Amino acid sequence: MAYQFSKYKSTYRGLALLGLPILVSQLGGIALGFADNIMVGRYGTEDLAAASFVNAMFNTAFCAILGFSYGLTPLAGALFGGGQRRAIGALTRTALRCNIAFALVVMAIMTVLFFNLEHLGQPTELLPLIRPYYLLWLVGLVPLAVFNLLAQWLYSINNSRLPMYAVIGCNSLNILCNYMLIYGHWGAPEMGLTGAGIATLISRVLMMAVLLWAILGKRLYRDYRDGFKAADAPVGTARRVWSTSMPVSFQMAFESGSFSVAGLMTGWLGTVPLAAYQIIIVIGMFGFCIYYSLGAAISVKVANATDEGAAQQRKIAWAGYHLMLTLMLCAMAIFVFLAEDFIYVFTEDTAVRALTLTLITPLLLYQLGDATQVTFANALRGTSQVQPMLWIAFTAYIVIGVPATYLLAFTAGLGVSGVVLSFSVSLLLAAALFLHFFLRATSARR
Repeated sequence: MAYQFSKYKSTYRGLALLGLPILVSQLGGIALGFADNIMVGRYGTEDLAAASFVNAMFNTAFCAILGFSYGLTPLAGALFGGGQRRAIGALTRTALRCNIAFALVVMAIMTVLFFNLEHLGQPTELLPLIRPYYLLWLVGLVPLAVFNLLAQWLYSINNSRLPMYAVIGCNSLNILCNYMLIYGHWGAPEMGLTGAGIATLISRVLMMAVLLWAILGKRLYRDYRDGFKAADAPVGTARRVWSTSMPVSFQMAFESGSFSVAGLMTGWLGTVPLAAYQIIIVIGMFGFCIYYSLGAAISVKVANATDEGAAQQRKIAWAGYHLMLTLMLCAMAIFVFLAEDFIYVFTEDTAVRALTLTLITPLLLYQLGDATQVTFANALRGTSQVQPMLWIAFTAYIVIGVPATYLLAFTAGLGVSGVVLSFSVSLLLAAALFLHFFLRATSARR
C-alpha cells in the first residue's frame, strides 16, 4: 500500500490543487440550490412543486450547454501542455462563437416547449407559477453559456480560482436577492417563485460579467488576449470545436434528460411526490457536484498529459478514481446522518417530509454508478476521443434508463421510490461503458 501511495502521491496532489477550487465553486452552487429550495419550499408547497418542474425541464438544457463548453477542455488543455498561449486565445474566440450559437438553438427549443406547457401533464394549479419562472430561466441561458465557456478555458490553463470567486460572490448575492424578492423584504415587492427567478437571472449575468472583466483587464491573461484579438484560429478549428463539443453535450443532455423525464413522470403522481422528488434531487446534487469538481480536474489533467502518453493518462484517471471513491463515501455518510435535518429545512409539510425520507435508500444506491461514470466520462473527454460518449449516454440513459423509470415507478407500483431507484440502473451501465472506452482509447495510443 505504501508503494502504491508513493506511485500516485504527486498525481493526487495535482488533482487536488486543481479540483479543490472547483469543489468550492460546486459547494457554492449547492448552497444556492439549498437556499433557493428552502426559501421557495417555506413560501409554499405549490411553489416548490412548480420549481421542481421547471428545474427538471431546464436541467437538460443546462447540461447540454455545459457539456458543449466541455469540448474546449481537451483542445485547450493539450495546447496548454505545449505552452501555446496565443493559440489558446484564438481557439477560445472560435469556441465562444460556437457556444453562443449552440445556446441560441437550445433557447429556441425551450421556447417551443414553453408554448406547450399545458400539454405536459402537470397539475393545472401550478401553471400560473411555472410560466414566469420558466421565462426567467430561459433568458439566462446565453449568459450561462458564456460563463461556462470562460470557466472551462480557465480550468484548461489550470486556473480554477477565478471561477470559484465569481461563483461564490454572485451566489451570495443571489441568496440575498432571494430573501428580498421572494418574501418582499427591504421594501421590495413580495414575488414568491418569480422573485427567485429574477434573483437567479441577476446572478448568472453577473457571473459572466465578472469573468469577462477579469480576463479582459488582468495582465496575467495578456498573451491569451492577444491570441483572442488576432486573426481567427486556423481553418477547421470551428469544426474541431463542434466535433469535441457535440458528443459531450448530447451525453450530458441524455443523462439529465432522463432525470427530467423522471421529474415529468413524478408529476403524474401528484404535487406531494413531485415536491419530495425535488428535495431528494437537490440533496443528491450534493454528491454529483462534489464528483463533478474532481471529474473536471481529471479531464484537464488527462488533456494536459496528451504529449506524455497513454500510460500517464491512465495513471491520472486511476488516481482520480481513488479520490472519487473517497468523496463518494463522504457524500453517502452525509446523506445517512444529515438527511432528516436537510429535509426538515426544506419544507414544513409533514406529508412531503415523510415521503422524502423514504427516498434516502435509493439515493444511496446510485452513488457508486454516479461517481464512477463521472470519473471515466471525464477521463475519456480528456483524451478528446469523445465520439462514443453520445451513443453510450443514449443507450444507458434513454434506451435503458427511461423505461426502467416507468417500469419501477408504475408497472412495479413503487411510485417515486421506483423513480429514484431506476437511476442506479442507468448510471451503473454508463459507468461500465465509459470505463471500457477510456481503456480502449488509451490502449490505442500505446
